[in-house]
Amino acid sequence: MTRELVYTGFMSLDGVVDSPGGKEEGHRSGGWVMDTEFVPEAYSLKGEELADTTALMFGRRSYEVFAPFWRDSADHAAYKELPKYVVSTGLADDAAVEDWGPITILRSTEDVAELKKGDGGAVFIHGSAELARRLADADLIDRYNLLVFPVLLGSGKGLFSRADRDKQQLRLRESATYSNGVAKLVYDVVH
Repeated sequence: MTRELVYTGFMSLDGVVDSPGGKEEGHRSGGWVMDTEFVPEAYSLKGEELADTTALMFGRRSYEVFAPFWRDSADHAAYKELPKYVVSTGLADDAAVEDWGPITILRSTEDVAELKKGDGGAVFIHGSAELARRLADADLIDRYNLLVFPVLLGSGKGLFSRADRDKQQLRLRESATYSNGVAKLVYDVVH
């Protein structure tokens, strides 16, 4: 039995996942999630994910942004003791954020493939667009949990690779739309 690798994130209608939370993340239109009317049920997917997550995975930059904030966040308390994996060739072994549970640094896509072969439940990737593209190109992503926002950003980090590769088929597992224009799309990757 292999572990499921799930990418979860907020995405604009034109496929940008860059800086949903604020301008400090680097995109000139950062904070675009907050510009959409808040409708609690549109975020129910995030609560469902809390119950399904057995480990977290990040690229280096997303880890450095999320870890200090999520460690002390009441909304993310359920993640505190879960295993965390950071995929990075440059992050020092001693650079882990203190008091945020077990952290393992993986150095390559091959290390991620080995992790998937082990026992355990779903590993969720948050943020980390560049990592997600590399893992998708290596056919390691099993599911996409997306909240698509009714905004066009024109530029920014995209979730999906533009590499010339074989077609990858997805199967819709679940969908919903909300009064604020947000669409929940959960896709399984057909391997």
